[in-house]
Amino acid sequence: MSKPDRILTLHPQGKKGVNILASRYDLIKNYILAKIDEHRDMSYADLDEMARKDLSETFDGKVGWYVVTVKLDLEARGIIERIPKSSPHRIRRTT
Repeated sequence: MSKPDRILTLHPQGKKGVNILASRYDLIKNYILAKIDEHRDMSYADLDEMARKDLSETFDGKVGWYVVTVKLDLEARGIIERIPKSSPHRIRRTT
């Protein structure tokens, strides 16, 4: 039996990433990007709240932990960014 695919996440401040299942990473990544596309930009708190509401029943894992982990990875990869001087912090696509 082969081991499931895993992704080593990145961190925008160069901290050590974590190894997570690619299937969970992809689900959370697609959710985050879809929500940002729908709202153009959004607060992290709103994203986290929506994800917990929408995914908690079906997601195999702690939704909040995965959202912050994948969000940081997407920042590190330059796919999304924190909007400077926003409080509470807001995120948007970089392209």
